[in-house]
Amino acid sequence: MFLFVGAATYASHSWGGYHWARTANPFIVKLGDNVSTAWEDYLAESSVDWSQSAVLDTSIVPGSTHPRLCRAASGRIEVCNSKYGYNGWLGIASIWVSGGHITKGTVKLNDSYFNKSVYNKPAWRRLVMCQEIAHVFGLSHQDENFYNTNLQSCMDYTANPDGPPSNEHPNTHDYQQLEEIYAHVDSMTTLSQSISNKAQNNINIENWLNFTKKDFGDMGGKFSVLEHHLGNGDKLVEFITWLPE
Repeated sequence: MFLFVGAATYASHSWGGYHWARTANPFIVKLGDNVSTAWEDYLAESSVDWSQSAVLDTSIVPGSTHPRLCRAASGRIEVCNSKYGYNGWLGIASIWVSGGHITKGTVKLNDSYFNKSVYNKPAWRRLVMCQEIAHVFGLSHQDENFYNTNLQSCMDYTANPDGPPSNEHPNTHDYQQLEEIYAHVDSMTTLSQSISNKAQNNINIENWLNFTKKDFGDMGGKFSVLEHHLGNGDKLVEFITWLPE
């Protein structure tokens, strides 16, 4: 996805057209709180930030999973943190998709790195929390160059989230992109009240936690995205936020 800096027109940063099915706007996305006290304020800030969108609101609800496993629950996003290992990634957003509609999602925040002084900073925590949650709405990155001038968006890769300008929050283009993604309404909803998290489509999430950037690069040439086809048109899609190179 590309952002043309200095021009009036921005390129799309929709993630594959994926979106939650719903019958009206604005709609509410539930964020399952499975995070430690070190992350609570950043979850709350991201919830407030993304609720500024004209098409969606967020609501923080009690989590339904062990943070290490971070199992998905239908109709909502489970947000988790744990020491997932020194595998090169700060965060992973996962969505289960059926017919282009998101049915459930998870966010994993990797404390193996966030416990280290270089990343144990408010700006890094805000950036990654903000970005990973937005992926599960259907947003991709505005830019994937770590060393470009910051775009003042948490959907912009950076080696310096403080800036200036800061990349800790959404910008106007992020909200505009959400309005484009959710311009239509559907005849049904995937934002159910269910919190069932037993079925994982027979995919062993735990095995992926040890994958490195090279592993993902070797799988179909994907740099940041990995797809797992589950049959019947369903798939599980992962979006990885790597450490700066």
